[in-house]
Amino acid sequence: MELFFNHSLTNIEVEIKDHLFLLLSDEIKIETYVHTIQYLKSEEYTEFILKEESLIVKPEDKQITPLYSLSPKNLTLVEDNSDLSKNFTSPSTDMEFVLITAGKFMMGSPFGEQGRDDSEGSAHEVIIKNPFYMGKYPVTQKQWEKVMGSNPSKLRGEDRPVESVSWTDVQEFIKKLNEKDSTGKYHLPSESEWEYACRSGTRTRYSFGDDESKLDDYAWYSENSGSETHPVGQKKPNFWGLYDRHGNVWEWCKDNWHKYYDGAPSDGSAWEVGGSSYRVFRGGSWNFNARSYRSAYRFGFVPGDRIGLLGFRVLRNP
Repeated sequence: MELFFNHSLTNIEVEIKDHLFLLLSDEIKIETYVHTIQYLKSEEYTEFILKEESLIVKPEDKQITPLYSLSPKNLTLVEDNSDLSKNFTSPSTDMEFVLITAGKFMMGSPFGEQGRDDSEGSAHEVIIKNPFYMGKYPVTQKQWEKVMGSNPSKLRGEDRPVESVSWTDVQEFIKKLNEKDSTGKYHLPSESEWEYACRSGTRTRYSFGDDESKLDDYAWYSENSGSETHPVGQKKPNFWGLYDRHGNVWEWCKDNWHKYYDGAPSDGSAWEVGGSSYRVFRGGSWNFNARSYRSAYRFGFVPGDRIGLLGFRVLRNP
């Protein structure tokens, strides 16, 4: 087998070789292998690879400077959003937001990723056509109380993320926040917007790479949390300057739960048609293991239920 592949391989040939090994190792089914090879040989995939490998990143764009350490095929295509402020702060809550530039990425996990779940496939290209502001941190208990007048959290601390809030509760919070700031621009992120902002240009297991031993630098999880939440912003941010993208609390997204990505939108919009009545949440929480903190990991829950592991962060349109 080594002699057979002992020549210079193209990117697509390397992908085909890797999936062949997975098939021979009984890690994927023959149907999955055939579907993947058909996609890898398609004009759509070839065009995607060529565009990403020819990407030129502007040196003056400080936001994406950390991405230089990644291979070209992992970079996000970034548009010029120089007319927008890099940050925004809610006048009524002091909630901080970070500009996430428009671009495109591969959503979901590749076959063979350690810890991968079937619900993370098939990986597919998503184009985020418009920039948006993402909450720098999960919504805190102090911010929730400013809007709602009460604090439902079980693990109290004004700078800790709010938890024990249902998806339905969050809709009421966003409605009132829009009213307080005299706008209609706040909403929950779609699942694809959430993953795009989390990955910040990476295609690795986590936003910081594949090495889960570094998770302690970025997340509060089962190994370091002491079985509780912690004040936001104490760990390292991702490349876009977003904190607590892995761990502390799970975060609600706008979408209905679908078991697979077949038929998912490719334009960054929320997938609210079909699927189950559950709503998606992402990111892992203080009492889960490293597998659940991967950028592609996803799950769903009853929209009216409240648990002490689940909070959210807000997206704002420019």
